[in-house]
This record gives sequence, structure tokens and C-alpha cells, in this order.
Amino acid sequence: MTSFYTANVKMSGCTVKDVDPAEFVKALAAFFKKSGKLKVPDWVDVVKTGKHKELGPVDPDWYYTRSAAVARHLYVRGGVGVNSMTKIFGGRKRRGTRPNHACRGSSSVARKVLQSLEGIKIIEKYGNHGRRITSQGQRDLDRIAAQVKAATEGKAGKR
Repeated sequence: MTSFYTANVKMSGCTVKDVDPAEFVKALAAFFKKSGKLKVPDWVDVVKTGKHKELGPVDPDWYYTRSAAVARHLYVRGGVGVNSMTKIFGGRKRRGTRPNHACRGSSSVARKVLQSLEGIKIIEKYGNHGRRITSQGQRDLDRIAAQVKAATEGKAGKR
């Protein structure tokens, strides 16, 4: 049952949860790269992202993509720290003929990504509960989500 007041209200606005995660992460990574505010460490071209990896990332802009994925994760589920990020970005270590083992991602990469996002005021420390998204960060991410939604609706309309 809807009331008179809620029946005529049209919800405007778009959040990160309303758009495709892969498209959003691409758009946010492009925004981070274009803005130039995200501090990127010097060692990003020589580091592996975990002990389960044989090689480093092939994409030269992988740090921006990882930062965007972390920002999105903190938007959807706040209160995440370095330890949780190593679990999220972990994988399986291939050991030849022996069975695979689960391994965590690099804690140094996770720590530096979180510190970089703190530096541009997207996230903040949340006591002993890790980090959470700031109001400014939520506003920026929602704005980019609206741009992604408009772009995907524009593509769907052209088909």
C-alpha cells in the first residue's frame, strides 16, 4: 500500500550499488589517473601483488585499478583494514604437481593503497575497525556512478 505522498515521489540519484562493478572500477581508475592526486609509490612497476603470483601485473595502470576496487569495496562494506584486503586480493598458489594452497595478497600493496586513498580524503580511519568511506568520498563515488549509469544507458539506447 502506497500513500499519496510516496506515490508521486521519484527517486533521483545513483549510487555505486546501482551500476556494474567492473564498469565502475574502470571509470574510477580513469578518474584517479586523470586527476593526478593519487600518490603512486615508486616500486609499482617491479612489485608482485602477492606471493602466489609468478609475475607482476601486466597493466601499467594496475595501481589505479586496485585503488578503485578498494574504494568500491569500502563503499559497499566499510570497516575493512589491511588484513581484510590481503584476504580479498589473495588467490591460489600453484605448486606444480602438488595441490594448490590459498595465499593472501601483498600487505604492503594493500597498506599503500589505503594510505593513498586516505591522502585524497576518499577514506578515513575508523577507530579499531579498519577504514571507512568519507562523506566527500561517497559523494565523489556516487557522482562517478551516475556518469557510468548515464553512459551505459546511452549505449543501450543506441542498440
